[in-house]
Amino acid sequence: MTKDGRRLRGLRSREVILAQAVGLASVEGLDGLSLGRLATATGISKSGFFAHWPGKEHLQLDAVDWAARQWTEHVVAPALRAPAGVRRLFALHEARLKFYEDGVLPGGCFFFTVQVEFDDRPGPVRDRVARAMGEWQEFLRRQVAEAIALGELAEGVDPAQLAYEIDALGEMVVIHSRLYEGRESLVRARRAVLQRLRALCPDPELLPEDRP
Repeated sequence: MTKDGRRLRGLRSREVILAQAVGLASVEGLDGLSLGRLATATGISKSGFFAHWPGKEHLQLDAVDWAARQWTEHVVAPALRAPAGVRRLFALHEARLKFYEDGVLPGGCFFFTVQVEFDDRPGPVRDRVARAMGEWQEFLRRQVAEAIALGELAEGVDPAQLAYEIDALGEMVVIHSRLYEGRESLVRARRAVLQRLRALCPDPELLPEDRP
């Protein structure tokens, strides 16, 4: 096998491991990852893991980065196809709800699980989680600010406050959809953000009608 072939195979095995790691961590947290479980789930020997990561913390850090990339692919990228302004802002919320509804991760949301796990544990993993979540929240704030600049949200809207509200309503779905009837939580989260945006938009017809 050529050097390039070995490298490609190594990259593929790394992606397989990280996909499994993020899925498992969405249920059990990053500390719940074990080489034994990942080896069983991926069919890769334990020795194969050490070719990619010298220790568990390195695997955890890469899992956070992989989960952030997954979020971008499933939530951010589809929403960016919507026109800038309130339509894109609502598209982000709907893409997030679809991510949860489709069951992309067995635990619903990787970042919801690991932020609770590491919020009181200083160190590189906590810092990486905080950075990834901060980037998402800043992205939401920029979308709100752009909608204001385009005249699609009232000038007095606080971008940080509205972004916080939208994010919190999305996050609540992770809890309620698993403890209670999942469909209802999705419907309520969609309606709550839609009603908020329509109330703040000078031209609410840019957004879909609220529906029962």
